Amino acid sequence: MLTRLLSCSLLVLLLLQPAHAAPEKRPFKVCWSIYAGWMLWGYMAEQGIIDKWADKYGIEIQVQQVPDYVASIEQYTANQFDACAMTNMDALTIPAAAGLDSTALIVGDFSAGADGILLRGGSKDLKDLKGKTILLVENSVSHYLLSRALEWAHLQPSDVTIENVSDTELAQAWRSGRGDAVVTWNPILSDLRQDGDSVQVFSSRHVPGEILDLLVINSQTLNQHPELGRALTGAWFEGMRLMGLPTAAGAAARAQMASAADATPADFDEQLKTIRSFYAPRSAAAFARGEKMPDMMQRVANFADAQQLLGEGKGLQRLGISFGDDRVLGNKAQIMLRFNPTYMQLAADNQL
Repeated sequence: MLTRLLSCSLLVLLLLQPAHAAPEKRPFKVCWSIYAGWMLWGYMAEQGIIDKWADKYGIEIQVQQVPDYVASIEQYTANQFDACAMTNMDALTIPAAAGLDSTALIVGDFSAGADGILLRGGSKDLKDLKGKTILLVENSVSHYLLSRALEWAHLQPSDVTIENVSDTELAQAWRSGRGDAVVTWNPILSDLRQDGDSVQVFSSRHVPGEILDLLVINSQTLNQHPELGRALTGAWFEGMRLMGLPTAAGAAARAQMASAADATPADFDEQLKTIRSFYAPRSAAAFARGEKMPDMMQRVANFADAQQLLGEGKGLQRLGISFGDDRVLGNKAQIMLRFNPTYMQLAADNQL
């Protein structure tokens, strides 16, 4: 009888346990910074598009803007975020080089004029960079663009002096009179160009397809939680369809993003013209698996290696980059950056 009473009491206690006693699912965290190609993340969070797709897969996704671009990638690399908006070069030189296995989940666009070099005075000759002090975010995609410009002008890195300035301080530093040239991206580039005291002598339009704007995700997290990859990809292409509409709804969405970027709607539309956006997931997936991707990433890796960003000149000997068709650059046993078109293809096939 006593045993039965104890068993009944235990059953009652178990039934009275609150529902929230079960372990709560942690929210997934995504970060982004101000750039024409990434304003959509903030817009989708505000408009409930992120929540809609997260709810579909029974998860919670928090989207956070980080004011400093490099800081956002460093925080991702330190596992403070599960995914982060960044370029292909920065994905290689920061998280991958630090040993964080990362996947390019979404290829959003490539820069086709959104990154540029401004030179004070009236000269339009790229060769006039020689002997100049150049403001930029060192070891970032701006540094890569400068290296490509120097190649075009048949100049050496030693022909210029680089002054490292954070993207949050770049405009103020330039307007205070520091530097002879500046390398930056939109909306900073567009804003400084309007001052009228400099000439754009080079841009990413000269090297199309080399600067990719991505959403990069922790590979382990993606493998363990494919629902996160599905939700983020589904939300992104829903947002892209809206942003690309030539309708009042599309214009209203772009105007809201413009306001968040501290730009006018007209200026923001001009900024969007400087990136080649993949509004359709099929196009994004095709680009990600394209034949030119390994060659492009090899060029990026060569620059990173020259700057000793991949481990004291060892380059791709110590890490590898994989692509969708099992092609691998570098160390096949130590892949740290993966271009995986799987989720973009699922979006293209309406399987999300």
